[in-house]
Amino acid sequence: MSATNRFHQVANDALVMISENLNPDAKLALVIYTPGEPELDIVLKDGGLSVDEVVNTLRRRGGLSLDGDNVYKRSVCDVIIGALATGKQNNNPPPADHWSLEFWDIGRAEGAQRDELVAALEHLVTVTTPDANGQIGAEEEHLASLDHARALIRLHRA
Repeated sequence: MSATNRFHQVANDALVMISENLNPDAKLALVIYTPGEPELDIVLKDGGLSVDEVVNTLRRRGGLSLDGDNVYKRSVCDVIIGALATGKQNNNPPPADHWSLEFWDIGRAEGAQRDELVAALEHLVTVTTPDANGQIGAEEEHLASLDHARALIRLHRA
């Protein structure tokens, strides 16, 4: 029997002995890692164990805080930031069933608001710029453009 197989057998036997002394509904997991060598990681877990509950337990009792820094949280934040940015640019949407779509949609809505504001400002500048004779366009169009700009300002201040 190889050393790895012996270890698994001993670890499994120890977990069985420990689990016999736990509350009936308790679940058990053993994680062994070697820093910098993820290929050596070992995870042994009870059947029906919820990995989310393990993470919640580490958060509550093991010092895993939302304020701390780790690669997983940094990666999740990077995906969120990327989804917001690409949504604002209205390109590269995630698949329809991907969790980051919600953030892409938020970015897209922000981009649409920006586009609407810029278009209103461009139109306002166009209708209020004097022509070669120093004349400004039709007063009705000028006033309508100002009203539109004011409405957008009110909308975005709310």
